[in-house]
Amino acid sequence: MILLSTLMFSLMAVLAKLMGGTIPFLEIVFFRSFFALPVVVLIAVRNRATLRTRRFRGHLGRACTGQAATCCMFFSATVLPLGEQQALTYGTPIFATLLAIPFLGERPGPHRWAAVGIGFLGILVIALGPGLLGQPRIAPPGLAAWVMAAGYVAAVGHGVFAAGTTLLVRQLSATESSATIVLWQSLLMTGISALALPFVWVAPTPSEWLLLLGVGMVGGIGQLLSTEAYASAQVSSLGPYTYTALLWAALFGWVFWGDVPGVTMLLGAALIVTAGLYILQREMRRRARPAAA
Repeated sequence: MILLSTLMFSLMAVLAKLMGGTIPFLEIVFFRSFFALPVVVLIAVRNRATLRTRRFRGHLGRACTGQAATCCMFFSATVLPLGEQQALTYGTPIFATLLAIPFLGERPGPHRWAAVGIGFLGILVIALGPGLLGQPRIAPPGLAAWVMAAGYVAAVGHGVFAAGTTLLVRQLSATESSATIVLWQSLLMTGISALALPFVWVAPTPSEWLLLLGVGMVGGIGQLLSTEAYASAQVSSLGPYTYTALLWAALFGWVFWGDVPGVTMLLGAALIVTAGLYILQREMRRRARPAAA
């Protein structure tokens, strides 16, 4: 289920990129949430979840960080090569380690700080690209260059906001079920994204309506599969499999846009994945100590 979930999320990025030249990314964000609602309601019904909560502000904060992460993901997907975009968005464990210091009072040890440094090195390797090897980087002209630079910032920003979402979910899960969290997330994100819709609306063509429907459906199915997977197995056993998204991104980028991963992209991705897996291993080991005691 986690492998299929990863494939669904990769396909969602492909569909968003196919519309990036004509449909504003904020409009794509809305339909991602709106068309996924039936799947989310199915999750809620299966788990007998309700909207009853005493922590609405926590759900609202989680929806805002999730919305920001989704916006960053879709925007960066429309302007960057798919492989680079996917690799940069996997900085979540790195930023979660940093944000846990002020928000949760955690104190990372030297091993985690080393992993954070390796992860940031991977981000720099991808962002600087062929220049590190003494090769000229072919930059798009004029405004397109600034848009691409904003895409790199957004891809890294996705990791920051997704990390914030992770910490908020960790706090909410102390009193709320995962199904309730997902239900509130989808309803609030749909409402928040609808506020921007009148200002960016572009009427989709029939084929674009199908792509928008596909974004919502594959995203919702991916969410369902991910929820079921994490309810059935430990995070530590599933985490490594989510990095198969990099393989799908490289394949889809080559098939649809002729993007061939370069040496710096592969090296940077390897550094980010290594850092993420190491942080995950340390997190599971840390949680295992109180349980064993």
